[in-house]
Amino acid sequence: MQLLAVGLNHTTAPVSLREQLALAPEQLGQAVMAARAWFERIDARGSDEAAILSTCNRTELYAASHAPNPLDASAHFLADYHKLNYAELRAHLYMLPHDDAVRHAFRVASGLDSMVLGEPQILGQMKDAARLAEAAGGMGTYLHQLFQRSFSVAKEVRSTTEIGAHSVSLAAAAVRLSQRIFDKLSEQNVLFIGAGEMIELCATHFAAHSPKSITVANRTLERGELLAHRYNGRGIRLADLPEQLAQFDIVVSCTASALPLIGLGLVERAVKARRHKPMFMVDLAVPRDIEAEVARLNDVFLYTVDDLGKVVQTGMESRQAAVAQAESIIETRVQSFMHWVDDRAIVPLIQNLHESSESMRLLELERAKKMLAKGADIDAVLEALSKGLTAKFLHGPQQALHRAQGEERKQLANLLPQMFHGRR
Repeated sequence: MQLLAVGLNHTTAPVSLREQLALAPEQLGQAVMAARAWFERIDARGSDEAAILSTCNRTELYAASHAPNPLDASAHFLADYHKLNYAELRAHLYMLPHDDAVRHAFRVASGLDSMVLGEPQILGQMKDAARLAEAAGGMGTYLHQLFQRSFSVAKEVRSTTEIGAHSVSLAAAAVRLSQRIFDKLSEQNVLFIGAGEMIELCATHFAAHSPKSITVANRTLERGELLAHRYNGRGIRLADLPEQLAQFDIVVSCTASALPLIGLGLVERAVKARRHKPMFMVDLAVPRDIEAEVARLNDVFLYTVDDLGKVVQTGMESRQAAVAQAESIIETRVQSFMHWVDDRAIVPLIQNLHESSESMRLLELERAKKMLAKGADIDAVLEALSKGLTAKFLHGPQQALHRAQGEERKQLANLLPQMFHGRR
């Protein structure tokens, strides 16, 4: 049985391709069953396992298969299932066997492979993927262990390192500062002003915390709606801000406007309408989008790009140390998992040994019972029983030793004493 992970993510494929492989939760079960059927057509033993993780940033097939060259088979499955050209898709796929697949799963669960380093949302998405694969009949012994250990590693990384505690980008810093104001971002309404690269990055970071709503205000409504759609949000026009600003708890702005878009008076009216409920505002634009005087308002927490830069600088060294610590934990757990996999490989051999030994025991026991039934002396029966069992157990090793030659005989000569005496 070979473990593997095949897929693509935000570092290997553009969003246009990721969209074509993305699967909604209600589609995952059918895809898992299709993957198992694909493997079974190649190898008829029918014990192959499959699970699929699909998010806005990645689609990955995890599998345990007896099929020859299962990595290539998995890549072809993804192309065939999504009706894509194999050669074009292959250029964007990573194909990870054995311990590389295990290491990847552990890193993904721990947030080390995410667009937002250390983000917690991916762990819940992996748990959902495992649950749906289980319901579809895709989870067997190997993948069940892989996912359960992934969850355990992620928990250990989060509890013993500060992987998610320090901001290393302006967008991450904005999230971290907002958490000082609001305990739960899941209860806050977030507004992004602009639709450029920085706003897109900020939207990704905030979306990882599942805010109550996401809205994008942009001069061009269509572009704002396009960005908002990625995060199940809505788009509005900049001209709508005066009427709608009071609805938002968190405001992040970054446009190319030469003049401020949000003045002191507008924010004062919004705060009054909010009955002085706190408002967190981030101005990443240069020149500023939000008038500096807004910072004087008691119920407004306004941060500029320079403020966030200080947070990033102080967090960089701490995050790097946390990543190194997390990678060390993961490497140890990968070795432990691969040891378990190696042990699983000899389970059939151990079962055969037990079955053979049991057959020998029953045969000699039946012979002993017949001797007792004929009135044989009990001591003589026990002597015959013990000699018979010993002879049967030694017959196989002795025959192997006699047939072996050269280096093979030397290896057997070294192993047999360990097997029968526990030492060399």
